Amino acid sequence: MGAAPLAAQKQTEQNAFTWSGRIPSGHWIRVRNLSGEIDVTASNSDRVEVTATKQWRRSDPQSVRFEVRKFGANDEDVVICAIWNDRTDCDERGYESHNVRNNDVSVQFRVMVPRGVKVGVSSVNGAVSIEGATSEVEAVTVNGEVEATSSGGPVNASTVNGSVTARMGRFDNDEDLNFSTVNGTVIAEFNGDLDADVELSTVNGRFQTDYPVTINGRLDPRHLRARLGRGGRRIRLSTVNGNVELRRRG
Repeated sequence: MGAAPLAAQKQTEQNAFTWSGRIPSGHWIRVRNLSGEIDVTASNSDRVEVTATKQWRRSDPQSVRFEVRKFGANDEDVVICAIWNDRTDCDERGYESHNVRNNDVSVQFRVMVPRGVKVGVSSVNGAVSIEGATSEVEAVTVNGEVEATSSGGPVNASTVNGSVTARMGRFDNDEDLNFSTVNGTVIAEFNGDLDADVELSTVNGRFQTDYPVTINGRLDPRHLRARLGRGGRRIRLSTVNGNVELRRRG
């Protein structure tokens, strides 16, 4: 009997891509990925710093390239894309890729952002983590956990397979907030009192809230509509298989 073939060893290319630039406060850095995690932390400088690491076993790492595009008023916003093939569409509005089933290259992004810069990141297969943001945050994946924290806000976060945890401090606008998954728990945590109209939904799970709520309509074990304080912005937390938790800090 012949020996079983050995699995290909995982290989790594550190700093496969680097980018550094100034983005004015109130403008966006967006990072789009297909396979791999995205990790965002605070920067002590006035520049956004982005690095990417490639990992693979059998595929050609050169099959994945990176693009940097500017958009918005005066081209002061930036989107960075990991591109797997020529049938990939990626811009500030979203990411779409086809025919990459046999490519095992993954990309891990590390992003450092200064104060005031808005952060929008998305992956398909990979966790998304944002810590130290001070402004608006959008965090999206399909297969992976999402954890997003901003001392400002607002924060919107979603996945399909994985839990969502969002934490935010004070924010002055009245935009709606959405936190969702299909398989996993959804947790949204706010500082202090909150004036909002909330909608919580789960099929196989339970509700938990640290805030006193006024129930709107009949009590439904799967769908809860309630008013916090004076009401106002709409906050939606939804899952199918998992718990929904609305938490208060301070």
